[in-house]
Amino acid sequence: MMKLLMSWNIRPGREAEYFEFVVKELAPGLIRLGLQQTENWYTLYGDCPQILTGSVAEDAPTIQRALSSDEWQELHHKLEEYVTDYAHKVVRATGTFQL
Repeated sequence: MMKLLMSWNIRPGREAEYFEFVVKELAPGLIRLGLQQTENWYTLYGDCPQILTGSVAEDAPTIQRALSSDEWQELHHKLEEYVTDYAHKVVRATGTFQL
């Protein structure tokens, strides 16, 4: 199993729209792309990304196909309307919290 780790900060004043987008579009879109969300973390205080999220897939090619798909490009473009400092990486899934 491989894991896609993503992080970002929500743009100030866009929180309500952001959470609606995540629930109605981003989460279902990730599932359609073959990625199963395993964790979502919201940081209330500290010098780190506000949102950390992880999704798993059977293998790295599945994640790469998802990230190069037109659907992901559309989701990512829309996500960037609500967030800053987006970053992602693909790692081998360990079954525990990963950064």
